Amino acid sequence: MHNTSPEQMPDTVMSVDQRHTRQKLEGGRRFVLRTDFSAAGDQPVAIAELSQGVNAGERDQVLLGATGTGKTFTMAKIIEETQRPAIILAPNKTLAAQLYGEFKGFFPENAVEYFVSYYDYYQPEAYVARSDTYIEKESQINEQIDRMRHSATRALLERDDVIIVASVSCIYGIGSVETYGAMTQDLFAGQSYDQRKVIGDLVAQQYRRNDAAFQRGCFRVRGDSLEVWPAHLDDRAWKLSFFGEELESITEFDPLTGHKTDSFEKVRIYANSHYVTPRPTMQQAIKGIKTELRQRLDQLVGEGKLLEAQRLEQRTNFDLEMLEATGVCNGIENYSRYLTGRAPGEPPPTLFEYIPDNAIVFAD
Repeated sequence: MHNTSPEQMPDTVMSVDQRHTRQKLEGGRRFVLRTDFSAAGDQPVAIAELSQGVNAGERDQVLLGATGTGKTFTMAKIIEETQRPAIILAPNKTLAAQLYGEFKGFFPENAVEYFVSYYDYYQPEAYVARSDTYIEKESQINEQIDRMRHSATRALLERDDVIIVASVSCIYGIGSVETYGAMTQDLFAGQSYDQRKVIGDLVAQQYRRNDAAFQRGCFRVRGDSLEVWPAHLDDRAWKLSFFGEELESITEFDPLTGHKTDSFEKVRIYANSHYVTPRPTMQQAIKGIKTELRQRLDQLVGEGKLLEAQRLEQRTNFDLEMLEATGVCNGIENYSRYLTGRAPGEPPPTLFEYIPDNAIVFAD
């Protein structure tokens, strides 16, 4: 990985107003329900009444039915009738996967996305003061689920026809929609770009350079071509072909075989992390973290807990150095309040901040 110093770190930042007014790359598509089923029994009445309630602005409605009575089909029909994006909350990962499969079948041409916790294994950090033992947080992230989470947040910002099937993970903290939506790169075929600047921006978006083992979240340079594997794609990558400073073409290809699968006039590259932060925000966050560290150290020293104070100072200063040098550190979510500019006690940003105001929430 090529790190840039703070002075070199580029700002791929657009204002929040720009993010809200800019055009969605894949907007304007309608929900189209593909099914051989037709509504039967109580379903036609339920669909008509619930859709009418949604359109009339009714806040809460309840659909009752035993298992196997066709509630999923009823939900799909309501989405088609109202033409509104939806988030479907499932009580666990297994049910979420089942619902995701069913809705994928109902809406094959629309963006049906899956958003659940991406940890296969999680062991929180611990500190035993008596023996001065610090046990680092251990976690194993499921790459496939991480990709699907990126695909979900990108779809919410780029499309109108989105259905998210989510577990309880959607009410836990995630990077703020303002910074995630702003830390993007728009590239247009036929326009001029400094290739080194594009690479620098990719590093700021937490993409890693890897010329040997190309994988999701990486980029590689091959002569005048820059190949990027975006965070939201599973088996496709993008090739940016330059001639001098002109971006001649943008093609999509299969990284395994190298076969071209599509070509684009323009693309928007989203960050490789939901906790990506623009340089000015990062500088502000580091100031806030240092202030709180000072207060906490004074408190621990005042209580005679010198060992704890030393450990906290070492750990936090190491994290701050990493944040200043690379824009990321292990356990960056611990500092999310500062990175998102929240006040003490304020709730963290969650997936719900990415969801449009007109969306329907189904709590199963």
